[in-house]
Amino acid sequence: MFRGQFVHTIDAKGRLSLPARFRDAVLADGDARLVLTPAPSDACLHLYPLSDWVEFERKIAELPRFDPHIVRFRRMYVSAALECDLDASGRVLIGPDYRERAHLAKEVLLAGMGRFIEVWSKELWDRATAPLAPDEHDRFMKSVEELIRI
Repeated sequence: MFRGQFVHTIDAKGRLSLPARFRDAVLADGDARLVLTPAPSDACLHLYPLSDWVEFERKIAELPRFDPHIVRFRRMYVSAALECDLDASGRVLIGPDYRERAHLAKEVLLAGMGRFIEVWSKELWDRATAPLAPDEHDRFMKSVEELIRI
């Protein structure tokens, strides 16, 4: 499982070093392969260990084939997924198109999301996680409480 937030830099070639904790979690399966895909609703990327991605794809494959929402989701998320390797130095290569989509320049924030990692521009992460106004915060928390059933 991926937990925590780490700020790293991405080099000019698009190589991003995974934090040791995240690297250890990936390698725990004995496989250094990862899957990278653009997030469907945010300007960030999602990075999955291959085994978790395969499990996720199985769930998607069970959904109705011709439902327009599922078709669109598959096109946006599943078809954009790229398999990549963790190199010997613990880095993953993020191609220029994906760096551009997520606005990745120098400072990158990696956020553990349980079964996957979100890869953000540090600047966009700060904006996306800025404090909410008190009334928005209350609505947000009520919504989350209902979903989680706290």
